[in-house]
Amino acid sequence: MNTTEAPAKASPIPLEVAQARLFALADPMPREHVDMAGAIGRYLAEPLTARRTQPAAHLSAMDGYAVYDSDLAGPWRIIGESAAGHPYSGSLSAGEAVRISTGALLPDNAAAVIVQEDMARDGNALRLTGTAPSPQDRHVRRAGADFVDGREILPAGTRIGPAQIALAVSAGHKHLPVFRCPHVAIIDSGDELSADPETCERHQIPASNGAMLEAMVADLAVPVTRIGPVADTLEALLNAFEQAAHADVIVTSGGASVGDHDLIRPALAEWGATIDFWRIAIKPGKPLLVATRQRSQRRQVIVGLPGNPVSALVTGYHFLLPLLRALLGAARPLPLAVTTLLANELPPTGPRREFLRGIWNGERVETAKTQDSGALAALAASNVLIDRPANSALLAAGGAVRVYPLGNGGIA
Repeated sequence: MNTTEAPAKASPIPLEVAQARLFALADPMPREHVDMAGAIGRYLAEPLTARRTQPAAHLSAMDGYAVYDSDLAGPWRIIGESAAGHPYSGSLSAGEAVRISTGALLPDNAAAVIVQEDMARDGNALRLTGTAPSPQDRHVRRAGADFVDGREILPAGTRIGPAQIALAVSAGHKHLPVFRCPHVAIIDSGDELSADPETCERHQIPASNGAMLEAMVADLAVPVTRIGPVADTLEALLNAFEQAAHADVIVTSGGASVGDHDLIRPALAEWGATIDFWRIAIKPGKPLLVATRQRSQRRQVIVGLPGNPVSALVTGYHFLLPLLRALLGAARPLPLAVTTLLANELPPTGPRREFLRGIWNGERVETAKTQDSGALAALAASNVLIDRPANSALLAAGGAVRVYPLGNGGIA
């Protein structure tokens, strides 16, 4: 059962447990139908079925000649032509052939297509000089070979990209069913933050986390409201939450730990939010917080990320992005890991699962020069997170590790 204040001494929970609890808090978004341009990058809200058959009739897969004779021996007499979009209107009889182009309809009674390189033409006389196709329909695209009217062509939860757009249009669709995009509000908090990086004082740091998080969710095309930087006071935080009251997902950066100025938890409690869990057994990113606030129609989900930029990126990668994908209807909202080989030795790990910044060349991965949770230069140079389970032994160079591609503009 949720409480308004998670116990301060509660043990951090494992990553997968926290992700499952986060997904359970997300109310489904309403469905809508959008045109193809509006569907790009989103996920199907329901299975998509074909409204036509593709190909609708037998087509030629090559430039050549459509012939009647089942023995494919010839000779033949050319009686016409079938081009893409301009089919031959008659049918073939014994000893007859039609010049045919790739993608053109086969005439009635055509038995095969013989490629032009295997034929010799003299006027309208045609003879075989090469090898007849084997099997006989080798160069024929049969009706329905791609998909058939009424059959499912894409399952629910499929992400819609260029190939899916082409398939949907070819299957007779002008609009696609998707879930409405969740509105995201990103709140930067901290007295030390400067809104303008060009006028940052010595006692300040530029407010980079909000820009980073907005860039992280840009690929999902969700509407974003940026709020802050917000001062470390209850009044300022409550005002920021009110500004974000319209959002489906609120993301905070900083103030979720246990310091004297970490006021996100008490501010959420006063605002009427319920904290579901706090602190995750990962490094970096332990002080992650997840809460909800009930509204008239649907709950808001609040994800409180750590203030250190690397911690914010790691937890945003494993929690914010999967949450948004789940709300958008993704069949597999969690990031996918790949296995690769180490270029350098990795030391043993402690009681928390670690995500090290790494540079992967497609064959081997090496760790970034520093793993400090505030080191942005090392983060920007990295393109993967190296997954190290808790209490792992030393791992020698050449050992196998799992990595999560970041897609963050680091070295490819």
